[in-house]
Amino acid sequence: MPKRDKRQVEYGDFQTPDALANQVVALLRSQGVRPASVVEPTCGVGAFVLAAMGGFESVQRIVALEIDRDYFSQAEARLSKQPHGACLDLRRADFFSFDWATALRALPQPLLILGNPPWVTSAGMGALQGSNLPEKSNFQGHRGLDAITGKGNFDIAEWMLIKLLEAASDANATLAMLVKTSVARRVLMHAWRSKMPLRSSAIYTFDSGKHFDVAASACLLLCELGDGRSDTDCNVFELDRPASVVGQIGFRDGRLIADVRAYDRVQRLVVERPSKEFRWRSGVKHDCSPVMELRRQSIDSFVNGLGEVVRLEPDFVYPMMKGSDVAGARGTLGERWMIVPQCSTSDDTSAIAEIAPRTWEYLTKHGDALDRRGSSIYRKRPRFAVFGIGPYTFAPWKVAICGLYKRAAFIVAGPHDERPVVFDDTVYHLSFDSEDRARMICRLLNSDRARDFFNATAFWDAKRPITADVLGRLDLHALARECGEELKGNEVALLW
Repeated sequence: MPKRDKRQVEYGDFQTPDALANQVVALLRSQGVRPASVVEPTCGVGAFVLAAMGGFESVQRIVALEIDRDYFSQAEARLSKQPHGACLDLRRADFFSFDWATALRALPQPLLILGNPPWVTSAGMGALQGSNLPEKSNFQGHRGLDAITGKGNFDIAEWMLIKLLEAASDANATLAMLVKTSVARRVLMHAWRSKMPLRSSAIYTFDSGKHFDVAASACLLLCELGDGRSDTDCNVFELDRPASVVGQIGFRDGRLIADVRAYDRVQRLVVERPSKEFRWRSGVKHDCSPVMELRRQSIDSFVNGLGEVVRLEPDFVYPMMKGSDVAGARGTLGERWMIVPQCSTSDDTSAIAEIAPRTWEYLTKHGDALDRRGSSIYRKRPRFAVFGIGPYTFAPWKVAICGLYKRAAFIVAGPHDERPVVFDDTVYHLSFDSEDRARMICRLLNSDRARDFFNATAFWDAKRPITADVLGRLDLHALARECGEELKGNEVALLW
C-alpha cells in the first residue's frame, strides 16, 4: 500500500472508486430506493454524486459537501461535464460545523444520505494534531477508566453517522454508507439503544483490500428511517452476492448480538450483569514493553527489548505470557518475564530502592521512557506505575484467553519457578487458589455449549473479538448445569 501523507491520513482518505459507487447505487435501486433528494456529506472527487446522477431518475436535489480544496476542485470539474436534471448544490464546507438538521428538513423527501466518510479514529487524528475533528465528547457513554483509555477512542465515521441519523430521524430517509464493519455495528447499537425510528437495516460486506487497498473488515451500511415499528434485527449480505443472507445480527437484552438465532438457543446461559463471583480481569498494562518485558538468560540475568543485558533481583520480576503464548501460537513458559513494580496501582514504588536496588537503578535509568507513556491513566500515579494489577495478578492458578484471536480457546496457567504467571493486556483471566478449581472452569469454558455461546455473542471479525464484556455475560453456574456439573461456592473460590 502506498505511503500516505499527513493530510490523507488526517482525513481518512479512501476515495471511492467509480465502479464501487455505481455498484452501490445499482443495489439501492434494486431495493426500491427512489430518492427525491441525495445528500453526500463528504463527496471527495464526486464518485457517489456522479453515480446518483446516472442511477436515480427521481432525484430533484443533490447536496454535496467537501472540505478539501483539491478534491472540491476535482469534483467541481467532473460534475460540470455531466448533464443532469437535478439541482446540484456543491459546497466547500466542513461536516462538523454544518447545520444538518436544518439542511435536511429543507429538502424534498424521500432522502438518500449516501457516501464514504473518513476511515480514521479520533486518536489517530489527534496523534497527527489533525484539525478535522468533532467537538470532544464522551458520546458513547463510557464510565470511569473506560472513558479515559482505549474505549474513549472512536471512529470519526461513527460520530458522523450518528449525527446524520439524528438529524434525519423525523424524515422519510435512507442512509447508505461505506464504513468499517465495526463502525456499522456500533452505529446500529446506538440507534437501537436510543430507540431511533429505524424501520430496517442491512449490512453488505465487501473486499476493502480490492477497492481501497486496506486490510479492514468493511461494509455498506443501509438504514431505513421513518414512521412505524423499529426492527432490531439486521441481515448481513455480501455486496457481490446480495441475494443471499449470510448472517443476522441484532439487539437483545440491551446488547449487540453477533448471531441472533444462535443467541436464542443459548440465552439461558446469559447473565444481565457480570458476576461478582467470576470477575474477568485483564493482564498488566504498562505501555513500555522494551523496558518492562525481558527474556531471561540465567537466574538473575535478563535481556530487555533494547538488547541490554541487565541483572535484577527476583522480587519484582515474574514469568510472563503474551497473548500469542496463551493462544498457543508461539512461546514457551519461562522465556518471557515482566517487571511488575506494584501489587496495586496506588503502591509507592520508591520502596523498590531499598528492597531491590538493582531493579530501582534499572527503572530509574529508563525513567524518561516510562515518564513519556502517553496514556492519562499514569498521571498522578506513583512513578513507574502499571495497571491491571491486584491480588488476582498474583494468584497461583489462572484460566486465561487472548482477546485478539478468532476462537474461544482457554488455558490453565500455573506457577513457574514458584512464581505466579502474569499476562500482557491482550489477555483476560480468572484467578484461583487451587489447580483443581482452575481446571474445572477451563474444562467448562472449552465445552461445546460454551463455544455455542461465544459464537452467538462474539464478532470474530473484530480486532478484539473476546472482551471482558463478552466473557462476563456467560453464566458459569448455568453452563455447569448444562454440562452436568455443579459449581459450589466453597469449591470455586476466586482471589480478588
